[in-house]
Amino acid sequence: MPTNSNAIALAKNYISILDEVYKNASVTADLTSDASMMRESANVNEVLYPQIEVGGLGDYDRNSGYTSAGVKLGWKTARFNYDRGAKLEVDVMDNQESMNLAFTRAGAELQRTRVAPEADAFTFATICGFEGITLKEEAFAKAVDFLSALIEAKNKMDEDEVPEEGRILYTTPTLLNGVMALDTTKSREILSAFTVKKKVPQSRFYTAIDLLDGKSPSEEAGHYKKAAGAKDVNFMIIHRPAIIKFDKHVASDVIPASLNADADGDILKYRKYGLVDYYKNKAAGFYVSHKPAQV
Repeated sequence: MPTNSNAIALAKNYISILDEVYKNASVTADLTSDASMMRESANVNEVLYPQIEVGGLGDYDRNSGYTSAGVKLGWKTARFNYDRGAKLEVDVMDNQESMNLAFTRAGAELQRTRVAPEADAFTFATICGFEGITLKEEAFAKAVDFLSALIEAKNKMDEDEVPEEGRILYTTPTLLNGVMALDTTKSREILSAFTVKKKVPQSRFYTAIDLLDGKSPSEEAGHYKKAAGAKDVNFMIIHRPAIIKFDKHVASDVIPASLNADADGDILKYRKYGLVDYYKNKAAGFYVSHKPAQV
């Protein structure tokens, strides 16, 4: 079959914009796990990840030497919990009249306004459901209140022996800007304790979300919304080695209008299949502060 040059051009233009936009738009991309640490499970909808336990020290005997400390390597199972996709169709004339911008901009807009925000919201909401993590309900009247809460969170993680290296602070722009404006020795010191500081729009920062199916009445537009009874998150501290965030399959196929049997339009198909989970023995690596429930 001859190669369709238009399809190749569409794909090249789209992918270059797609990669750039997603990296700029997502605030949780740096949580992505090392894929080499994952193994395929016997079930295609699951993945295996390693968990290691070692025994403690014992008394050294000058005659018999060392006591034996066991090493236990186990492979835990995690089920993929995210499977989402969309199909965009752009009329050929709209694309030509915009000098091929309509198709690539539509793909970029999908990444910037739908894919990245939903991936972030799903990640944060899923974390809030992890068992054993710290969840604290609190409201801040002033920036100094937020600063005090950060110190309390840091103390908690320090006492739990969570390494400082690799801690990421996610918080709303309003809270982070407020504590930065204090510009005190205390505020600078507490902020410098975090390897990375990320601002998260409140619209992505909930304790629970509903993923809209794109088919049912009132859900035709797809995307997500804040779940009933969910709370707004103030801030979240994540120790990066504690999270499992893995995309098994990401597909972004381009179908040119010449192969579209239903309409004279170029089609972009996008699908993302993956999971957000955590190492159960590292629950101390998550600290979540959220607002009280709204009445």
